[in-house]
Amino acid sequence: MSDTAILDADSIEANIVYAVDTGEKLINQTMPAGDMSRVVTGKYESHRMTIRNGRKAGADLDLDRNGFVLTDHPTSVADFYDPDQITSVYYPEVEQLVAEKTGASRVVIFDHTVRSGDDATRKEKLVREPVRAAHNDYTEVSGPRRVREILPDEAEALLSKRFAIVQVWRAIRNPIEADPLTMCDARTYEMDDFLTAERRYPDRVGETYRMQFNPAHEWYYFPRMRRDEALVFKVYDSETDRARFTPHTSFEDPTSPPNAGPRESIEVRTFAFFDD
Repeated sequence: MSDTAILDADSIEANIVYAVDTGEKLINQTMPAGDMSRVVTGKYESHRMTIRNGRKAGADLDLDRNGFVLTDHPTSVADFYDPDQITSVYYPEVEQLVAEKTGASRVVIFDHTVRSGDDATRKEKLVREPVRAAHNDYTEVSGPRRVREILPDEAEALLSKRFAIVQVWRAIRNPIEADPLTMCDARTYEMDDFLTAERRYPDRVGETYRMQFNPAHEWYYFPRMRRDEALVFKVYDSETDRARFTPHTSFEDPTSPPNAGPRESIEVRTFAFFDD
């Protein structure tokens, strides 16, 4: 299947990995610095789903309605495996982008993760693997908690007004041919679809949501995402009259070519604070 045909297709069929509620405590544990392995508990099962081509939806997608948007976003970063370039060059670019897309009066970047689908690259660069299970990075509890952890002196004043956690995801070298990211339309899930998981780090404990299967879920992806594009999506919003969480996952793309290059990507996590 040619790239032109893939970009023009309305949708594809692919497996989405969902969590199963067995009553077991769900844990996702990250190892100390230098150890890129991970401990994950729980039962999972795959469900064949229709994944819509978000490029065909285009301007119909909205951050507050669907939870995500794709935008053109050229970057001046030469090497995303250079932490100094990420913080000095990319962070300011992302701050400006999130402010423009959300209307936030203040944007604070507090974290980023570089990922690779190649084992050798992960070992050499000490970066993470793509995540193949539907999840949302923050919960009703851990969203505000993260503000208190990062900005303790300002937290209560900031939390008295609307705030959101907005992530920016992009390819960092070649177009995405394998393990693309797919987003669940925020209008199509129920809060009962979420299972709370404990997210253990060497220095703190957080919470994420894992997602249970619901046939009503509608998934979107943006085939062959390029380095000069950015996917902007919300993983928490304190306001309840709009998209608040955007479950997402990488998936095995049936249109990936046999010689597909491994996915290389970066996600940046930001607080978006609003005046009202």
